Amino acid sequence: MPDDPAPPPPSKRPRDEYGRPLPDGSPTRLELPDFDAMTMDEAHAEAIRLFDAGNYFGAHEAWETCWALSKDSAEEEFFKGLAQLGAGYTHWQRGNPLGVVQLLDRALARIGLMGSPYGGVDIDAFTAQVAEVRALAQQALDRGEPLPDLPRRPVPLAQRQDSS
Repeated sequence: MPDDPAPPPPSKRPRDEYGRPLPDGSPTRLELPDFDAMTMDEAHAEAIRLFDAGNYFGAHEAWETCWALSKDSAEEEFFKGLAQLGAGYTHWQRGNPLGVVQLLDRALARIGLMGSPYGGVDIDAFTAQVAEVRALAQQALDRGEPLPDLPRRPVPLAQRQDSS
């Protein structure tokens, strides 16, 4: 029936600052915007902002929303790769080098499919940046050492071209 109220939003499980679930009833330490209420362009812009701020789980969630919104389109693999990239960086924050390597391998295989630049991002520069992070994780994994500090660099944005 058209007059039925919308279903209540799903309950949000409390999470720590790296997106790990906390026991029910715990205070959440991670507040994120409602990505589902955003357009794909808004969610993508928010993902870039969150990534640049070091909130990689938030960036992952925003890019996952873009992925869902782009299902069955040419952009689907691009946004799936970006979501995996955010998850890979989240695994770095959680101290899991194997998760970093696996997720960044998947991300790197996808994010360059649309060419560079794409989605306002300098994809060539971004893939080079991500490949360096992946190599550092692989090195820690091979040596059985903890991950070093994560090099924090913003998403490289594509240069705007003048129309004149």
